[in-house]
Amino acid sequence: MAANEEETRGKVKTAARPPIQTEEELELVKRFVLLGIVMRILDHDIRVIGTSAIKLPRFYESMMRGMQDRVLLDLAAIKRQFRETGIKVYEERRQADGLHAEYVCRGYHHRFFMLWGFVKAESERLLKQYLSS
Repeated sequence: MAANEEETRGKVKTAARPPIQTEEELELVKRFVLLGIVMRILDHDIRVIGTSAIKLPRFYESMMRGMQDRVLLDLAAIKRQFRETGIKVYEERRQADGLHAEYVCRGYHHRFFMLWGFVKAESERLLKQYLSS
């Protein structure tokens, strides 16, 4: 019986454990945070266009609202994936040096940081993707 207990213990020790967080999950969280920034950018720009003296304000506003709709659809899809994989972003802090985010992935707490230069570049890249599609 002692040999059985040792075998059982040995199996427990060598059993494969699921990874704490995959690279895909981290990218999903980063995309979620960046899409939130993109939504704020679009909201701001739609307000500015409404009060500006450009020649075709309704045209530009409708283009931006179309991009906003696609961003909202992507955010909803990401939230669905979050529910399926057990991810929850519970804090985003804007500070002078950059954006800090904290989240839970399958019970483990994680955090990441993005410099404002990176946030701006990635936001522009995402907006270009939405504009071209």
